Amino acid sequence: MTFLFDQTVFGPVISRRLGVSLGINLLPNNRKWCNFDCLYCECGWNPLGNQMKVQLPTRAEVAEKLEVKLQEMQQAGQLPDVITFAGNGEPTMHPDFVAIMDDTLALRGRYCPQARISVLSNATMLHKPGIVGALRKVDQNILKLDSGLTDTLLFLNRPTHPVTAEGIATLIKQFEGRCIIQTLFVRGSFQGRKVDNTTQEELQAWIRLVREAGPSMVMIYTIDRDTPARDMHKVPVEELQLIAREVEALGIPVQISG
Repeated sequence: MTFLFDQTVFGPVISRRLGVSLGINLLPNNRKWCNFDCLYCECGWNPLGNQMKVQLPTRAEVAEKLEVKLQEMQQAGQLPDVITFAGNGEPTMHPDFVAIMDDTLALRGRYCPQARISVLSNATMLHKPGIVGALRKVDQNILKLDSGLTDTLLFLNRPTHPVTAEGIATLIKQFEGRCIIQTLFVRGSFQGRKVDNTTQEELQAWIRLVREAGPSMVMIYTIDRDTPARDMHKVPVEELQLIAREVEALGIPVQISG
């Protein structure tokens, strides 16, 4: 079953990783729009014609809807722990992402200065200096790295443009530790091919890139909702804990969501 966010500002929701989260969806409200098409994505597959023109919320619309929601939450005495850019795809693909981030920082300062700002990104737009600059301003810059092996990354994440695991790790290095790596561990098969990013070969390659990228934290988790590739399976939390120990041995804190 596909799970789509049907509003530009949604929630608040209780996030497994972030707490009481007010979400911002910079993508369409009726379809996924992403430069990845992950086998496990809760939003389903990219629709045919994914690169065709789509209707995105404008900068003004995002600011207006966010301010209205923050005013409502302030009046109710229930301000968010975090404002999270997530939604139906890759938020940094929005052409006004940088300006929207500046607006959000200003509204956060006005209504809920204690709240963190988080961005969940697949790290593929980090070749753009403006995106990097905007992400340097947030409290939780959370960047996806699902495998240290390019072949697995291409199969699991199905990017629409060529990427490599090493290339993504190199882009993440730009933040000099002011970022969080998030990795989803999963097992299953798709179109007759098995996928498992928890094998020793996988983990050794992933740990090497995590060490090189040097994040301030690593978030590891597994699937929680239905997946578009039907033969996808959760990794038990006990195994996630073993993986976490290997990261912690590098001196990097780990957050686990089973």
